[in-house]
Amino acid sequence: MQSLYDLAAVRHMWEELNNIGVRSLRTPEEVDEELGNKKGTTLLVINSVCGCAAGHARPGIGLALQHNVIPDRLATVFAGVDRDATQRAREYLPGFTPSSPSVALFKDGELVYMLHRNQIENLDAQGVALDLVRAFDAFCEAPGPSVPKEKFDNNFAPSRCSSTIPAYQEN
Repeated sequence: MQSLYDLAAVRHMWEELNNIGVRSLRTPEEVDEELGNKKGTTLLVINSVCGCAAGHARPGIGLALQHNVIPDRLATVFAGVDRDATQRAREYLPGFTPSSPSVALFKDGELVYMLHRNQIENLDAQGVALDLVRAFDAFCEAPGPSVPKEKFDNNFAPSRCSSTIPAYQEN
């Protein structure tokens, strides 16, 4: 399927994630290769052009990937751009309505965590980060961050998110 958007106009929206170590999956085959029964943990971001992706999801994901524990693999598909890849990725999310943006975490090929658009819309970037960090602490073991702090700071303007993850208490 052809992209719904001018690729030049949305390039910066996927480069934000690429610049912090998240690999773009452009085809159904790449999605299957990345998500098909892998050992370890994989973060899957279904990216979007909407405001909550720009103001909440992408900066929150960036913040979370500054944590000292992160997933083994980081991947993204772009809804409306890589439509076939996005459709295939959604097949790995049974029981969840299509949602973009959204974030899924897989452990050993099994879906263990989902952050749906309706949750993202009600959080700011720090709230998204906090939710993701809790999931990373519960399921992941790879050392973070995904990129040095300087690279994160160069990628996300301070006006879009604070460069620190708020403290939380485990329940």
